[in-house]
Amino acid sequence: MKVGLSTYSLSRAVADGEMTFLDTVKWIADNGGEHVEISSGKINLTEEPALVEAIRKQADVSGIDVSDYAIGAQFVQPDEASYEAEIARVMKHVDVAHALGVKLMRHDVASRPIPEATLVNFIADLPKLAEACRRIADYAAQYGITTSVENHGYYIQHSDRVQALVHAVGRDNYRTTLDIGNFMCADEDSVVATRKNLPIASMVHIKDFYLRPFHQNPGEGWFRTAGGNYLRGAIVGQGDIDIRTVLKAIKDSGYDGYLSIEFEGKESCTYGSKVGMENVRRLWDEV
Repeated sequence: MKVGLSTYSLSRAVADGEMTFLDTVKWIADNGGEHVEISSGKINLTEEPALVEAIRKQADVSGIDVSDYAIGAQFVQPDEASYEAEIARVMKHVDVAHALGVKLMRHDVASRPIPEATLVNFIADLPKLAEACRRIADYAAQYGITTSVENHGYYIQHSDRVQALVHAVGRDNYRTTLDIGNFMCADEDSVVATRKNLPIASMVHIKDFYLRPFHQNPGEGWFRTAGGNYLRGAIVGQGDIDIRTVLKAIKDSGYDGYLSIEFEGKESCTYGSKVGMENVRRLWDEV
C-alpha cells in the first residue's frame, strides 16, 4: 500500500500561481507522498507531450510513482458522431497514460443534472455507456492499462450503478476508482458502499466531507447531495466520514494498491493535503 496525492488536491495553488503543475509532483514527494495521481484539470496533456515527459522524469527524480491518470468524459451525447468523437478523444488520453508510464487510468463516463440522474435514464443509457467503456478498455489493453469508472457526477455515483456498469463492460481491465467520499453525494453511507465495491476496485480515493441534513442549511460554502443534504470538503480524518472503519474495511479486503488523497476543503490546499496524507498513514497503521 502506498499513500499519495491527486494533483487535483493542489489545483488551487496552481490556479493562484503559487506553483506550476510540474511543481506539484515535487511537492507531493517532499511532503511524504509515495505516489502522484495525475489529474490535469484544464491542461490538455494530449497537446503537451513535453510536459508529460517532464512529469515522468520529475516523479523519477523525486522517487515516487506516477500511479494513475484521471480525466473527464461524457458519453451521453446528442448524436452518434459526437459519441464517436468522445470515444476517440478518450483513446488519445489512453496514449498519454501510456506515455506517463501508468497502468491505471480513470475516465468519467457520464453526468446528468440531478433531476435527470434517474435510475430509468441510467438503465436506458447503460448499453451505450458500456459499449464506450468496453472499446476504450480494449484499446488500453495493448498497453497493459486498466481503465476505470469513478463514482462521480451524481449520475453514476451510486455503488449499485457502478457495479452494473463494470459488469456490463465485462472486461478484466475495466474496474472502478473507488472514492470513499463521493458516495455521500448520492446519499450513501461511505462504509457500506466502500465495502460493496472494494472487490471491483483498481484504485482508491480517500477524501472526507462534513455532512449536514437537508433541513439545516449551514450557509455559504456547502453543496447539495442528490437528496438535498449539505456537504463541504474536509481534511481527511477531520470530517464526518468514519475514516477508521473505512480504512479497516479496505485493509481487511486485502487491497494493497494506491491510496490517493483528494482534498477539497476550505483550508489551504497545501496544509489540508499534507495533514490528510499524514492522517491516512497514521490511521492505516492503527487499524
